[in-house]
Amino acid sequence: MATPPPADSDQVLVEVNGVTRTLLMNRPKQLNALSSAMITGFLRCFTAYEEDEGVKLLIVKGKGRAFCAGGDVAAVVRSINNDSWKYGAHFFRNEFLLNYIIATYNKPQVFAMPETALGLFPDIGASYFLSRLPGFYGEYVGLTGVRLDAPEMLSCGLATHFVPSDRLALLEESLKKVDTSDPFAICGIIDQYSQQPSLKEKSALNRLEIINKCFSKRTVEEIMPHFRLTSEADLLTPSNTRAFCSFHIIQEIRVTTMSNGSSNLTMSFEIREGRTQTVGECLRREYRMVCHVMRGDFSRDFFEGCRAILLDKDRNPKWMPPRLEEVHDEVVEKYFSKVDDPEWEDLDLPPRRSHGRRLVPKL
Repeated sequence: MATPPPADSDQVLVEVNGVTRTLLMNRPKQLNALSSAMITGFLRCFTAYEEDEGVKLLIVKGKGRAFCAGGDVAAVVRSINNDSWKYGAHFFRNEFLLNYIIATYNKPQVFAMPETALGLFPDIGASYFLSRLPGFYGEYVGLTGVRLDAPEMLSCGLATHFVPSDRLALLEESLKKVDTSDPFAICGIIDQYSQQPSLKEKSALNRLEIINKCFSKRTVEEIMPHFRLTSEADLLTPSNTRAFCSFHIIQEIRVTTMSNGSSNLTMSFEIREGRTQTVGECLRREYRMVCHVMRGDFSRDFFEGCRAILLDKDRNPKWMPPRLEEVHDEVVEKYFSKVDDPEWEDLDLPPRRSHGRRLVPKL
């Protein structure tokens, strides 16, 4: 039986239970934010286990109170400031490669996997999976950075199961006893411990027609007037719950969208392009974008967002340019071009045999 090479540190721990492997992210004080060492460890494990016939199921967990806070972008920014943008490019290259392997893995995985407020567009293949949500819900999520709860994740298709916290240990024990890579069999086990929670009354998914009306426009500039012109008098009457929900949604969109960088809003809107692309094509395009962001070629909003939210924590970013109308189409288009550096290369993704078998409970 093949054994994966050891990770570079103890930030990824491996537990062996029969044909199941449990990968534990071990940075609880950092909310398990993905470091470079963690990404390297995951790449080694996923690559080795895919070819190991003695491994049939992977479980990915986070130690402590959080599963994973996403990539450790604060460390990326510090390294870029102290060295060069190429550290960030290398970090995201490996992270995107890991995302691609996860998305196309040929064995079942059980796990659960929030950037726009930092001045960065939704990445890790978000232009692929957000563009495939009902109606224009993906544009809404990508532009506002709104946080979805368990019922919303289930309803829009981003999660497959909801398992209450008090049943997680029982589910994990059952999964450790499996002897199959059949995703339907794994789903059957998870079904025994899952529940179907109801959407909250104020959920935007209850008023998808509002979302579609606002976010079906061709450009961000055409979207924004909906939030500037819609008033409480237009929508809200004390006895009309649906009108109240509509106004609540519009207000939520106003607040969250206006707080994100102008350049970021325009790039986030490119989620729509992913509707006609494969996950690999989406990741390659996003990698070009993130390399331009790391270099600060056209905007420093990412560094300003990290300063305001993660480093100084004053939560008062100064976006440049400050207004959406100052972001020109020709500048946005440059984000999708190759980086003008002789040492830079496009994201090279290996050929894959599978479209992936991920089971993603919202825990």
